[in-house]
Amino acid sequence: MEAPPKQPRPRRRGPALATAAANLAVLVAAAACGTPAASAPAERPPAASPTGSSGGTAGDATTQADDLPEPGAKIPGSAARLATALKETTAGLNDAIDAWTKSGRTAKGGPPRDVELLALYQQRLYRYAARHPDLASRAFARLPAALAAQARDNTGAIRELLALAKPIKPSAVFKTQRARPAGELLGYFKKAERRFGVEWEVLAAVMFAETKFGRVRSDSYVGAQGPMQFMPATWKAYGLGGNVQNPRDAVMGAANYLKATGAPRDYQRALHAYNPSRAYVNAILKHSRQIKRDPRAYYAYYSWQVFVLTTAGERRLTGP
Repeated sequence: MEAPPKQPRPRRRGPALATAAANLAVLVAAAACGTPAASAPAERPPAASPTGSSGGTAGDATTQADDLPEPGAKIPGSAARLATALKETTAGLNDAIDAWTKSGRTAKGGPPRDVELLALYQQRLYRYAARHPDLASRAFARLPAALAAQARDNTGAIRELLALAKPIKPSAVFKTQRARPAGELLGYFKKAERRFGVEWEVLAAVMFAETKFGRVRSDSYVGAQGPMQFMPATWKAYGLGGNVQNPRDAVMGAANYLKATGAPRDYQRALHAYNPSRAYVNAILKHSRQIKRDPRAYYAYYSWQVFVLTTAGERRLTGP
């Protein structure tokens, strides 16, 4: 394929960032000012086994709180218990997502409480597994084939992005905000796919890795901006005259840039142009593959939270 004209790249990866599964954009925002990074909640045992199944519809006040893991629920340290926690949590989360999507409320507000709590626990399980590969390998061998493949992709993507991260000072401050509704963002991804031919799952995975679907408001330390993290010069060339902070415009600009750099024929090339890191490319492709296999993965990723690595340990900046 003919190479596109040389243009400034959207951004260079910054100091350090990791999401619940791996949010790279938070740590590159370390130089920005905003709300201080809040300490992660202390680890404590869950109120009950995290099966997560709810007796009500999405957002229903009758959902049984005792069935849900607390935000700081303990992470199992044995392979057998980790496998059980992953299996039960994912099953409960899938049930909760099904109820949420069937309710027609995905285009209004954030995820219901059961989705939020189960997604956070799933995210923390995968982050722990990513840091303990031997334990993770033994645990995943106990899972059904489909869930084992999902687990390997998720932990693999987290490891790829964590490898790029460098802990920052605990005094660093960040700007965060609520993400736009999942259904609203999904509409933008699909509209961009229709216009530019770039798969919506890839666009979703990029926004997920960059800013956790817009939860990170801070510019990167090199000045990259907006939910898709564009450098100003690149945005001027590919942003179609839109507002870099507007999620709809940012998604269109990203699809335009990826199209110009090789997508959909060559996603490896296009994503490497977006961020010149093989680890980044691998992580995006693994996350997008999960969404293609099961659209519920999109809603699960949407409900994962922003984590940051500091020299004093890991901290969570958003969520319950």
